[in-house]
Amino acid sequence: MSTGNGAASFAQVLALGDDALIAAQRLAQWTSRAHEMEEDVALANIALDQLGAARLLLSYAGELEDAGRDEDALAFLRDDRQFRNVLLMELPNGDFAVTIAKLLFMSAYQVGRYQQLVGGQDERLAAIAAKAVKECAYHFDHAALWTIRLGDGTDESHRRMQHAVDEIWPYTYELFTDDPFDGNDLRNGWLAAVEPVLDKATLTRPDDGGWQPRGGRDGRHTEHLSYLLAEMQVLHRAHPGAQW
Repeated sequence: MSTGNGAASFAQVLALGDDALIAAQRLAQWTSRAHEMEEDVALANIALDQLGAARLLLSYAGELEDAGRDEDALAFLRDDRQFRNVLLMELPNGDFAVTIAKLLFMSAYQVGRYQQLVGGQDERLAAIAAKAVKECAYHFDHAALWTIRLGDGTDESHRRMQHAVDEIWPYTYELFTDDPFDGNDLRNGWLAAVEPVLDKATLTRPDDGGWQPRGGRDGRHTEHLSYLLAEMQVLHRAHPGAQW
């Protein structure tokens, strides 16, 4: 484990782990429900990638906290006010266009964030980020292809994709305004990745300003997280200490 001034804090690593964990749980809800078998498998695999990153990050967070909590305790034995994911991750899946918009914006952020961490001083976090960034780059490419396919498709698919982008866009500001790593401005790089996809998809980029919901990093969440956690944690809480 990396030590000294270069080590990340518990709060920083927890925020990244919570983002990945909640994203994984949401995407897993598409299993057996996608519009085609290939996409069913693709979304399930993306969910597994996010879960793998969450496990590594929450394990490291537990070590940094040094309070005896492992990845399972952090995932299953915290209430909603103790989670530090951004609101974007916990939003309901909506229709397929909404899920794709969420995945596009989320993965573009994760790629930029993990790329920065690969070059950071915390060796443990850099190793986790090096693995995760490759996976998130695929997630972004997958979401970009679907964004273009839907946005530049039929009138109906274009309408749905534009509506999804407009609906999700306000939640993206929290990714940067409440970033857990001070001093790293990722938004310009994020826009450089996202805007060409929207242009190619013939979609209109929403204007900046207006409503910018936030609070997830401080434990102030939407009601959606409580329902998601109830589903995710029920088995662990019903059988505390069980070994499978």
